[in-house]
Amino acid sequence: MKILLIGKRGQVSRELQLCLAGTGELIVPGREQLDLADLAQIRQQVRALRPELIINAAAHTAVDQAENEPELAFALNATAPGVLAEEAAALGVPLIHYSTDYVFDGSQNTPYREDDQANPLGVYGRSKLAGEQAIQAVAGAHLILRTSWVYSLHGRNFLLTMQRLLQERDEVKVVADQIGAPTWAGTIAAATTGLVQRWRDGKAGPWGLYHLTATGETSWFGFASAIAEQLQEQGQLRAKLLPIPSSAYPTPARRPLNSRLNCARLQSDWAIELPNWRSALLDCLRNPR
Repeated sequence: MKILLIGKRGQVSRELQLCLAGTGELIVPGREQLDLADLAQIRQQVRALRPELIINAAAHTAVDQAENEPELAFALNATAPGVLAEEAAALGVPLIHYSTDYVFDGSQNTPYREDDQANPLGVYGRSKLAGEQAIQAVAGAHLILRTSWVYSLHGRNFLLTMQRLLQERDEVKVVADQIGAPTWAGTIAAATTGLVQRWRDGKAGPWGLYHLTATGETSWFGFASAIAEQLQEQGQLRAKLLPIPSSAYPTPARRPLNSRLNCARLQSDWAIELPNWRSALLDCLRNPR
């Protein structure tokens, strides 16, 4: 099977390249070969490669920066996924695409289900929601996987930032009133690989929109505390952690206070088991790759 994986250097893509190795012929073009801002190039490359599966792990993910460059955010997160969906449908192959908890405003008290009302608070969330809608409008075979609080040992993310700050500073203040599920990129890649395998084995569930995060919940402060515990075990913890409200840490883009996603549909429809966020964090830290 020929798989086209878009997004060569991202956190999820790096883990996918490891998990999908041996699944088939994996084609991972860099931005020079396939730039999501160049729609003609997208169409040309997909038609030339004729993959049997397309996985889009590329996106504009700089949440605050998106507020200042909405055109680029929408080009990468909305327009390009729609074109990928059109090309996938023309080939008669599935598209797997990743979305975000930021499509919700966080005002709900319970974990969000797939059919709950979306109401993004900023440009990033609006652009990702527009990407979902563009894919759904094509009506081809697709999986849109919403996830949250993605981290890994590569790139720029909360885990790496906290590891650095907790070793450098005497005091670190972290928001404690935003709740969600930290999700290791390796968890996303493993679940995606499971979905691909079930599809190849003729055991696919319904195509469509699903939530995919680690299980359990915590705050950013709770996540930072778990990171601090691991540093303390290694004798590398310096800073004292202090919880603060979101109001004490203003950012250009507003964040949802409730980022919890209900993943029951993915588990029931596709038989995908997801790990607890704490165990996944330990797996990430203890198995660097």
